[in-house]
Amino acid sequence: MRRVFAIGLLFWAAGTFLIRFGGRGLLRPGQALSTLALYAASFVLMGVLIPRICRRLKLEPNAWFEATALLCLPTLVLDPFSALFFPRVFPNLDPAAAGAFGGWMLVCCGGAFAGVISARRRISPASAPR
Repeated sequence: MRRVFAIGLLFWAAGTFLIRFGGRGLLRPGQALSTLALYAASFVLMGVLIPRICRRLKLEPNAWFEATALLCLPTLVLDPFSALFFPRVFPNLDPAAAGAFGGWMLVCCGGAFAGVISARRRISPASAPR
């Protein structure tokens, strides 16, 4: 599972880099519709991506929740600091976007877990949590 955590850390670092240097148009304070669209697209993307990563790593379905937690852990632990120091971490973005950023990270993690729950139910309905 160390490898899974390392992948989560790499995803976090790559995402932070991409948002810092190319995310100017992603988070627009005061534009709720575009933020909601970003949230929805990200939720679905993570819901599709994380089960695929679990399959590609050849993890047993009963290990997918732990793997998802480890993949999301860097985001859940480090991005609160990114939001707190938003103008320093993302100098190219409007500081007013810090709240939308924090919400976006939570939506991404929620999508990851929702995707794993859904995928596990399709694989083995009896092993899915109730």
